[in-house]
Amino acid sequence: MAIDLLYFARVREAIGRSAESVSPPSEVISIADLVGWLASRGGGYAEAFAEPSRIRAAIGDRFAEPDQPISGAREIALFPPVTGG
Repeated sequence: MAIDLLYFARVREAIGRSAESVSPPSEVISIADLVGWLASRGGGYAEAFAEPSRIRAAIGDRFAEPDQPISGAREIALFPPVTGG
């Protein structure tokens, strides 16, 4: 299952790209699994996802918790926490 990933802010800077299409292995079933799998790719991915608890996600246009299943997701955005001003 191919998923379009969008990266923002510090995540984008560490990885060096703003988007990509991936096909995670079948054991990747949640946002937390996805973040862990991405971190295991090494390099900028390991840096971007070194602190999984500090990553926020949205599936489509809705915020998603780490245990949210990704089955059927077509687009997932990953970004650091956002603060208001």
